[in-house]
Amino acid sequence: MLFDSTLRRDLARSFGATLVVILTIVLTMMLIRTLGQAALGRVSPQDVVLLLGYIALGQLPTMLALSMFIAVVATLGRMYRESEMAIWFASGVGLARFVRPVLRTSWPVLVVVLLLALFVWPWVNQRSVELRDRFERRSDLSRVAPGQFQSSSDGRRVFFIERDPANERTGRNVFILSQTGDVEAVTTAKTGRLAVEGDDRFLLLDQGQRNEHNLKSGDKTLSRFEGYKVLAGERVLSGKADLPPKARTTAELMATPTPAFQGELVWRMGLVLAGANMLLLGIGLAETNPRRASNWNLLFALLTFVVYYNLINLSQAWVTGGRLGMGLALLLLHGAAFALSVALLWWRDGRNSRRKRSATATPSPA
Repeated sequence: MLFDSTLRRDLARSFGATLVVILTIVLTMMLIRTLGQAALGRVSPQDVVLLLGYIALGQLPTMLALSMFIAVVATLGRMYRESEMAIWFASGVGLARFVRPVLRTSWPVLVVVLLLALFVWPWVNQRSVELRDRFERRSDLSRVAPGQFQSSSDGRRVFFIERDPANERTGRNVFILSQTGDVEAVTTAKTGRLAVEGDDRFLLLDQGQRNEHNLKSGDKTLSRFEGYKVLAGERVLSGKADLPPKARTTAELMATPTPAFQGELVWRMGLVLAGANMLLLGIGLAETNPRRASNWNLLFALLTFVVYYNLINLSQAWVTGGRLGMGLALLLLHGAAFALSVALLWWRDGRNSRRKRSATATPSPA
């Protein structure tokens, strides 16, 4: 049918253009944020691009749902402004008739959102946690840039090492300032190298001295050494039991019905349900006055989207805190949104029908 094909083609074009714009904005913001974290030493500079890809993939469900929602509101709003909707209404096509072509166009997007939210989202978060954890738990020697003072992972030691460009495991002119309890120690050495013993990594110092100062008693000790061994601070990466709920698979969340896991499930399932409800809300919110060249309907629709997704986060917090059950939270939020969208469509259709009857009943001037 011409009606379905025309509307679906316009929706597809608007969705593609909107997705490109939103993706560009989000990627730019995430790139600035990731570069800032790398500058602060929270992530590895070598992993910025990879981490940015993980973040973009994790935010893709929200971007897809938002793009489809904006496409519906913008396309139908344009039809209102150009009086196309008036022609369709006069032809006997009600507003509820637009639901079928909109759903036929958007169901592949909803399926992608479902797969991303239930399966890709936990994998992305797990990989991001591993990247950050690996960088935070790397050896203290790898934290030190040549010619710069930097602190260790626990903040108890300050290093200065001139690295040997021929060997990444060897350093020259080593300086270590450490504090253990009330004892402050300054260790210097001519050279230092990494050595692995079991699950730990040590920094072996050669030809140096160690000056200890007891801050409580004031005693000082100076010792020289030919060889000295310092723990490099390497720790085992976090195990699977230490992963946060957002980094766990959906099957694992369903198998362990704890409040925190159910809260994460509410958020994941809420993305899909919200995406479907926002399509129906978009049909009802797209109405605009053709005599007024404004985009207030689009701004109001965006405000509705922001409020809806904030309510999803709020429902997750309620379920995690034990205030609501998982089923009740989904029913209250998304059931209410579905009822509101259906009521809005019914009200719009009824008002259009009354306008049509009043226009038909009004006699034309002689």
